[in-house]
Amino acid sequence: MLFHSIDFLMFFPIVVLMYYAIPKKARYLWLLAASYFFYMCWNAKYAMLLLYSTAITYLSGLCIDWCDRKKKPLGWKKLFVAMSFCMNLSILFLFKYFDFAIENLNALLETCGLAVITPGFSLLLPVGISFYTFQALSYTMDVYRKDIYVERNFLKYALFVSFFPQLVAGPIERSKNLLKQISCGHSFSYENFRRGLLLMLWGYFQKIVIADRLAFLVDTVYGDLYSYQGEQYLLASVLFAIQIYCDFSGYSIIAAGAAKVMGFQLMENFDCPYFARSVAEFWRRWHISLTSWFRDYLYIPLGGSRKGAVRRYVNIMVVFLVSGLWHGAQWSFVIWGGLNGLFQVVGSLCQPLRKKAGRLLQVKEESFGHRCFQALVTFILVDFAWIFFRADTLGDALHVVGGIFTMQNPWFFMDGSIYGLGLSQKQFSLAVFSMLILAAADWMKHRKINVMDRLLEQDIWCRWLVYIVGTLFVLVFGVWGNAYDAQAFVYFQF
Repeated sequence: MLFHSIDFLMFFPIVVLMYYAIPKKARYLWLLAASYFFYMCWNAKYAMLLLYSTAITYLSGLCIDWCDRKKKPLGWKKLFVAMSFCMNLSILFLFKYFDFAIENLNALLETCGLAVITPGFSLLLPVGISFYTFQALSYTMDVYRKDIYVERNFLKYALFVSFFPQLVAGPIERSKNLLKQISCGHSFSYENFRRGLLLMLWGYFQKIVIADRLAFLVDTVYGDLYSYQGEQYLLASVLFAIQIYCDFSGYSIIAAGAAKVMGFQLMENFDCPYFARSVAEFWRRWHISLTSWFRDYLYIPLGGSRKGAVRRYVNIMVVFLVSGLWHGAQWSFVIWGGLNGLFQVVGSLCQPLRKKAGRLLQVKEESFGHRCFQALVTFILVDFAWIFFRADTLGDALHVVGGIFTMQNPWFFMDGSIYGLGLSQKQFSLAVFSMLILAAADWMKHRKINVMDRLLEQDIWCRWLVYIVGTLFVLVFGVWGNAYDAQAFVYFQF
């Protein structure tokens, strides 16, 4: 059930009305039933995997708490943590990485002249499995570290893992935030209601007006690479950076808005990432829930920056290589992650040289021009890595990179042929106008201007004018129509 589908637009109001109609003590039961129904709309059988992950991490929490109460040796607690991770990650490996492992093993066997292995089954990747698995595992670690109490009510804990707004594509919530909110009732708040709906409207704008429109051009080029050249590759790659941002940020904002309507506060998942002045800063602003997950549960346990510069650089590369693999069972994803890690390592190594050059050239680091230059360089590096993320294979990605570096027709961007890539001149102009709105909104947020607060301070006629115009803009200029097929959010595949 997609957020921008008719099914969800019928499902969500019913859930909200019933949520506030029933007694507070029973509301979590209603949300749990609604969340499992939401997930089962994709594939009812895979709800068993969600239940499996929930049960394993719930029991691991009880076992760890038992060790604390009985003052058992630390090794016992570590054993239960290891069992929880192994049992959850084994399911993730089976559904997401088994075929990838077999393909690479077969390639190695062929190189050695040995017989290949033929898999006996093929499994469909359950939607959102990487997200809810990591969310459940974070609870195990939080209980182990005594950062959160042990939840003894299985059904409340099950809702924490399956909460439908953020179930299939995040943000990956922490038990310290979401689990505590589940344990307290939420009274209806008009302020939460209108702020939640405004967030959802903004998320729909990013997804339906921008991301799905840009997808026409991006998919046209990347879907038939060998029919195009470097100029088209460059345009499609730049627009893909905007598409995936609006697609994923749009989902996270709709999820936060839907949760807020019911009184829940989800963590912020994006913070103007394309205004970042370094790749390291970009990753502090992009997919914050996953980046912080890897920081807290992988980077810091590996030693973080506490064991010297070399170890720190190794830890950064490990985290980003694993992050690439988390995104997909392809070498192109691993290279994408590796590039983002490498950019940070090189950036850190070159920092003294950059500062020295800045002093010699009398560069004012906080000047507007220098900040824009840094943001532009960061965008170029990040967008270069996005090529490996978007391309279907590693070979396709290398072909795109080669084409971009051998462009022969710079007039392509001015001679009108740009409108033959899936978007007419009107559609392309609308996409540009919408991206300017997005850039303005992100710039104000980056400058610590809270647009929603400013809007809600206005007179009622002004507020409702914005509400109506915004809603009509999404309805009129969103990607709809008889031939429209709701585009699944990009991150659903992870």
